[in-house]
Amino acid sequence: MSKTSQDVLRQIKDEGIELIDLKFTDLHGKWQHLTVASDLIEESSFTEGLAFDGSSIRGWKAINESDMAMVPDPSTSWIDPFYHHKTLSLICSIQEPRSGEPYARCPRALAQKALDYLGSTSVADAAFFGPEPEFFIFDDVRYNSGEGSSFYSVDTIEAPWNSGRVEEGGNLGYKIQLKEGYFPVSPNDTAQDMRSEMLLLMGELGIPIEKHHHEVAGAGQHELGMKFAPLINAADNVMIYKYIVRNVAKKYGKTATFMPKPVFNDNGTGMHVHQSLWKGGQPLFYGEGTYANLSQTAKWYIGGILKHAPSFLAFTNPTTNSYKRLVPGFEAPVNLVYSQGNRSAAVRIPLTGPSPKAKRLEFRSGDALANPYIAFSAMMMAGIDGIKNQIDPGDGVDVDLFELPSEELSKIDTVPSSLNDALEALKNDSQYLTEGGVFTEDFINNWIELKYEEVQQLRQRPHPHEFTVYYDA
Repeated sequence: MSKTSQDVLRQIKDEGIELIDLKFTDLHGKWQHLTVASDLIEESSFTEGLAFDGSSIRGWKAINESDMAMVPDPSTSWIDPFYHHKTLSLICSIQEPRSGEPYARCPRALAQKALDYLGSTSVADAAFFGPEPEFFIFDDVRYNSGEGSSFYSVDTIEAPWNSGRVEEGGNLGYKIQLKEGYFPVSPNDTAQDMRSEMLLLMGELGIPIEKHHHEVAGAGQHELGMKFAPLINAADNVMIYKYIVRNVAKKYGKTATFMPKPVFNDNGTGMHVHQSLWKGGQPLFYGEGTYANLSQTAKWYIGGILKHAPSFLAFTNPTTNSYKRLVPGFEAPVNLVYSQGNRSAAVRIPLTGPSPKAKRLEFRSGDALANPYIAFSAMMMAGIDGIKNQIDPGDGVDVDLFELPSEELSKIDTVPSSLNDALEALKNDSQYLTEGGVFTEDFINNWIELKYEEVQQLRQRPHPHEFTVYYDA
């Protein structure tokens, strides 16, 4: 049962909690926080919020309109495991303090608008999401970008490039070779206890957990598994997941990153997202006897996903680094088709057995630097548009796309090859996002402006590899 505001206030009193940590997600998908004395939290705090200055948050308000309010969600409360003093954590949405209206650039408030819109369409009344964020754990990371130099260096004891390194006590040689990280046991897998602690801590904080394992990349790639949840809860869970991963890694003297492509020539990091719609407690994506047992509703939803993917990738793959992973010709999910078995397809239909309730689709192209509230909402809006307009995704593609002749492969659409291309697609295809006022024109234009600045920053800088190729050309 979800906690109410009264439950939280009672817990604060009964357990003598003196500090409350208010966490909210900024546009870029990072948690920000403010810690307050517990006597500042009252019943009205859960409706009116606590005021703060939003002018210093990237992409939010100007200095002349900086007043904002954090409104804590009582159902999200947990004791923060990383603080020395006992501190109750609450996840917040942001609202305008004078009008009481949700702040249009608040990702969590946007997700609520998306769910409200879903209910208004009569298409469905619930949306479930099952994200699978991957990450790398390194022993050491160093980087710099300046006028006369630029470099990065990541390292882990597991990495194949360390097979010849002189190590304290001797190099024992248990390295994981390129693309052979799925699933070696100890002593090659050095992070078993760390991942176990991460996963069990997630469970203690209320996330429904499933599994953990080493991922494909030899240089310290990992994944923790959690069960599906309603859209906002799933996005909250992603934020808690990232928080736990980073802080437990730090406890072990390691560092964790969700960058899609921190290592050259090995597998990149994604965030596959399972999703399904329900109505009246019944699943809408199951259709017995059809391709992959998909209902017509599910196929139309897929049609919307495939049609609008080039534009919503600006949200699901929101960094220049995202497109270092999405390179055609490798195992990356770049092909805008759906399949029940082909992992290079953007949409895969997992094998789920006979249960209609388990029927879902998996969008595989996104990555874990996405803001989950925005990314899940954008994908759902694309799917709803597919259902409303009965967009046909064509037939499922089960042939080996790597074996197709180039002439046939050229007929298959692929995802954008850069963040700039995704932003251009978003400029030209955003109407489905603005239905019901879910994404405002201001939100989309502000996002494009923020992300285009990242594109420009990278465009202006020489790349270290360019010196290898061009310096003495």
